[in-house]
Amino acid sequence: MTGLLDIPAILLGLAALFGALNYWFVKLPHTIGLVVIALVASLAAVGLDLVFPVLGLSTAANGFLESIDFDVTLMQGMLSFLLFAGALHVDLGQLLSRKWTILILASFGVMLSSFIIGGGFFLVATVLGISIPFIVCLVLGIIVSPTDPVAVLGLLKTLKVPPHLKAKIAGESLFNDGVAVVLFSIVVTLAFSVTGHGDHDGHGGKSSITFVSGLWLFVKEAGGGALLGLVGGLIAFWVMRRIDDYVLEVLITLALVTGAYSIALHLHFSGPIAMVIAGLLIGNQGTALAMSQKTRDHLEKFWELIDEILNSVLFMLIGLEVVFILQNTGSGVSTPQAAVLILVVIFLSVAARFTAIFLPLQLRALRSEVSRGTVPILTWAGIRGGISVALALSLPDSPERGILLLVTYCVVLFSVIVQGLTVERVIKRYYP
Repeated sequence: MTGLLDIPAILLGLAALFGALNYWFVKLPHTIGLVVIALVASLAAVGLDLVFPVLGLSTAANGFLESIDFDVTLMQGMLSFLLFAGALHVDLGQLLSRKWTILILASFGVMLSSFIIGGGFFLVATVLGISIPFIVCLVLGIIVSPTDPVAVLGLLKTLKVPPHLKAKIAGESLFNDGVAVVLFSIVVTLAFSVTGHGDHDGHGGKSSITFVSGLWLFVKEAGGGALLGLVGGLIAFWVMRRIDDYVLEVLITLALVTGAYSIALHLHFSGPIAMVIAGLLIGNQGTALAMSQKTRDHLEKFWELIDEILNSVLFMLIGLEVVFILQNTGSGVSTPQAAVLILVVIFLSVAARFTAIFLPLQLRALRSEVSRGTVPILTWAGIRGGISVALALSLPDSPERGILLLVTYCVVLFSVIVQGLTVERVIKRYYP
């Protein structure tokens, strides 16, 4: 594939084909159906290769997926559009009225969940006789702790959730992935310099980080991202107030997303947090004060289409990635050991999510935020998705990379398929 349009053509073609098959035959919710059909297609390619090696289907698929680079495609491309589009439709008033709950769940909750999953993974690996440093196990905890805003916001569009719960679910998912990405960059640097497998960029050089420098890096990335999103959003808002041309105003939002995210990457600020802040500003103050009704309608429909199209491609890619995962899991861990680790981490991911929500909500200041079904609904609606897969794929080469990648992928599949298909029942149990 050498043409500029080859990869987009194949991805969009497959997404359209799998979407049509789901619509006609499988009849699952659109994104979940894409994951399932892509997963079946990937496993079929692997199975056919085992029977007819001459076909080389999985090798060809693996080469295609490597040419895409899921981590770069999502974290440095698609994510900016998806987060902005998601934040654009979130009620800022509802969010601000529950700001402390969202802030604590998106920060302390992610950290607590990371330690529970990482610690449990370390203990089980030790019992099984697998030597994995605790700091590397903590990396896994950080990878699978954040809920995926793309998956969560897509889910909220199709379910009837009370406004106060919707604000908590949406707000936490929008911010906790930004927090997790910053934590991931810090702990990976520490983990793979301590274990001697190179820095987090995979260049083989060792780097060191202290608690103080790590804290400063966290503040710089998160705070810098928030400030960048605010400044970029205000500039776009100021320009749009002085224009009444829906084509130009949509173009301004595109420039805001691509420009601010690009600047964030160069300055090592949190691009996800910048997109969330910019999206909230334009989606609330911008639509109310800087746009005509005609512009508002076109802008919302444009970003809704962008969101749906990129969502389809992303979830299809998650299903297709099984080919790459299966061919890149050579970690020296036996199949029974891997199966035990996968099942344990799936259980831990749900238990840690429950604990990371239940404990903070016991604080006196947050007890008023607890209503009927809050903890179980927030727990089961915390779906993991593409961000976890992208973070796992960005890990540097090391003996542990294969098992971390496999476990992460299985947790994401469980979360998207099992939780995604049953969360409506959980919500209806409390809000019929």
